[in-house]
Amino acid sequence: MNARPFGGWERAIAIRYLLTKRSHGGVALISAISFTAIALAVAALIITMSIMNGFRSELSAKILGFNGHAYVVGGAMSPADRAVVTRRIRAVAGVTQAMGLVESQALVQGPTAAAGAVVRGIDPADLRSTAIIADNIKAGSIKGFGDGEDGGDIVLVGQKLAESLGLAVGDPISIISPTGGATAFGTLPPSKSYTIGGIFSVGMSEYDQTFIYMPLNQAQLLFGRDQAVDFIEVKLDDPDKAPGLKRALAAAAGPGAMVTDWTERNRAYFGALEVERNVMRMIFMFIVALAALNIISGLVMLVKNKGRDIAILRTMGASRGAILRIFFMSGATIGVTGTLAGLAFGLAFCLNIEAIQRFVEWVTGVQVFNSDVYFLSHVPARVDWTEVAGVSLWALGASFLFTLLPAWRASRLDPVEALRNE
Repeated sequence: MNARPFGGWERAIAIRYLLTKRSHGGVALISAISFTAIALAVAALIITMSIMNGFRSELSAKILGFNGHAYVVGGAMSPADRAVVTRRIRAVAGVTQAMGLVESQALVQGPTAAAGAVVRGIDPADLRSTAIIADNIKAGSIKGFGDGEDGGDIVLVGQKLAESLGLAVGDPISIISPTGGATAFGTLPPSKSYTIGGIFSVGMSEYDQTFIYMPLNQAQLLFGRDQAVDFIEVKLDDPDKAPGLKRALAAAAGPGAMVTDWTERNRAYFGALEVERNVMRMIFMFIVALAALNIISGLVMLVKNKGRDIAILRTMGASRGAILRIFFMSGATIGVTGTLAGLAFGLAFCLNIEAIQRFVEWVTGVQVFNSDVYFLSHVPARVDWTEVAGVSLWALGASFLFTLLPAWRASRLDPVEALRNE
């Protein structure tokens, strides 16, 4: 019995003990429960973390696609100087787009309802190069936006805002500016009627319910900006570079300019998401560890039931190390198979999550992921393979650790005492 460690006979005995039935069926039942608990815990951790990764990734893509990565405020904002400043900013390494914008809140009116909105004035050429808007026109088009006399009165409206106001492409929409002019009857806010040329949907309800795009010159006129803009919006090839490029952008913008980036504007929001993600990871890692603890119960019962077998193996020449390895393999097999099953189930769930969402909604008749509440129109899931590997290693490590104690106890069993008790 002095064969190499983890040899064939050790593995055969370990598997045989693991599948013990008849009079010791309780051990098999506990093994099945342990296997199921580990599989479900691993799957739940992978699914939860993938959904949270997807939620953060989708929100980041929407927020950073719709908004800028850095903002230049102040400095030279007259048309001639602004053109020079914009060219210098575009020359900064990593910058993909720089455009002057006018942005203001306003009251918009349809035929039967009114609502608050954010009106964003943008140069037509810049709008066409903004993919998240230009590629997501659900009705109408951006053709004619800002072109000629008629095109100057064309605006683009978010889909949910248009639906709430009962508007469609071609309908007139009245926009009332919050800044008013003095008249004989007091201060009256300026109002103007525009034509809806297109309806966009970026897949995030906060933007689809709030924003209207109009030509830059019309926004300057409506909101009394003369020929100035509120800020220059800058987009980068990698949003994570924004904090490091602030100094270069400030130098390109010239004296008096102030540069902020998206991490400052959304710090609280993304910080809350990161805290929630870390807390959920920690909670589910504890659940995986608790599931692995079930292995101890099964192995303790197995050691108790197999005391006579252990004594016989010892008298036949099996070493304490061999006994330890046999029972370690019995428990480790539960951990490994449970982890693999949970891994397969969790990945299959994440990779087919949209089909599962549609099926659940079809069966229940209830929208399980309301975009008005969660901002997104579907349940997102993004599998982080590094995180999946970490989950798997954690589950395996916990299983191996909790297997060692009863396996060590089996190896220390005195064969004489075990036979005497039998």
